[in-house]
Amino acid sequence: MSENEQIPPQYDLNAKWDACLDLGLRRFAYASASGALAGLLLFRSPVTRWAAIAFGAGIGIGSAYSDCSQKFDTPVAKD
Repeated sequence: MSENEQIPPQYDLNAKWDACLDLGLRRFAYASASGALAGLLLFRSPVTRWAAIAFGAGIGIGSAYSDCSQKFDTPVAKD
């Protein structure tokens, strides 16, 4: 392969992993922060506040996993 030859985006696994890692970290952080805010506003007990944070983190990780699994399901042509 020459230096100038580019890999098409649908076949570049490194770019897919980078995008999925970025997406996962962002959604984990944003959903955890949303859970923390909701727990702070809605609940008094520290246990229920931590449960709201964990629930938000789970939603963030789950949605990132769903989107990343769709990115990796693109068919790869065999040469």
